[in-house]
Amino acid sequence: MNYNEALNFILKKQSLGIKPGLSRIKALLNVMGNPQDKIKIIHVAGTNGKGTVAKTIADALFLNGFKVGLFTSPWIVDYREQIQLNGEYISKKAFAEYVSTYADNDCTEFEMLTAIMYKYFADNSVDYAVIECGMGGAGDATNVEKENLAVITSISLDHTDFLGTSVEEIAAEKSGILRKDCTCVLYPNKGLEQIFEKKCKKLVCVDEQGSIAANNLATVNAALNELGFAPVESLSLIPARLERLNGVLLDGGHNPSAAQTLAPVINNEVAVIGMMRDKNVESYLSIIAPKCKRIIAVTPANSRAMSAAELAKIALKYCSDVQVCESPTEAIGNNPEVTLICGSFYLIREIRNLIK
Repeated sequence: MNYNEALNFILKKQSLGIKPGLSRIKALLNVMGNPQDKIKIIHVAGTNGKGTVAKTIADALFLNGFKVGLFTSPWIVDYREQIQLNGEYISKKAFAEYVSTYADNDCTEFEMLTAIMYKYFADNSVDYAVIECGMGGAGDATNVEKENLAVITSISLDHTDFLGTSVEEIAAEKSGILRKDCTCVLYPNKGLEQIFEKKCKKLVCVDEQGSIAANNLATVNAALNELGFAPVESLSLIPARLERLNGVLLDGGHNPSAAQTLAPVINNEVAVIGMMRDKNVESYLSIIAPKCKRIIAVTPANSRAMSAAELAKIALKYCSDVQVCESPTEAIGNNPEVTLICGSFYLIREIRNLIK
């Protein structure tokens, strides 16, 4: 396979959807020689902030002279950005070779991508692999290693169809990445400490810092301290997470907690907003829409997307000037006054290059 063939092959697996259980990826990893057991893993789970925390930890380790693998999702710029070695995407040639070699499997897209990531990092003898959970913890495809340093970021309600309908249930699912002999670094998730404490050897609880960004940074530094490294002064930047590009703020966060992170840095915005219908759209818009002088509701190119008309109807409760434009690209092209694009990573992926 060449790269495009390999990419098409793995993307077709999206039709399999999300399947419970780890049997498929464990079978594939076994064929690969269980590469996940040959590398040091820092496993990051949580509802919000886990991508930023993972990237910041990886960058800090790289600056300390180590060979570092980083696995994050979803992708925004390039599918390969999900698998990085020392800040560089996996090459198209390597990606194609791994897909071609291990094409005979019944894994979902994310399971196969995860297995390839572990094999790639092991083949390159990384000193550390910083792994972001895709969703949840116990049942996530990344949850296959024997040992790790576990890092848990902010926990709130999201993916309730899969993870539970209460914060406690979701925390219990996230705690599934803990190993009985591991250390767990826990973001200031007040009232949830006991859920994690009983599943690990050592629990490091981060003190409340006063803001979400400060809490994320403190969580990073607590993890670095456990590894024996000096603290860093700032969080790393990643696409579509409070990313400012040519005067437009891009944020793919899609739940109320993400909205609470975004809200303090916006005011009087002209916003393009598109969301998935399985998200808590009402709660998200109740936080973001009042800080917008005009909202252009759009329909992202995804089968799970909420229609622009339906989103606009909800947004009108919180903002008096709401327009409907089905096409995100038309919304951007026809409105040079746009200062904010938010509500979905799929939306950002679709139109980020137009802003750039």
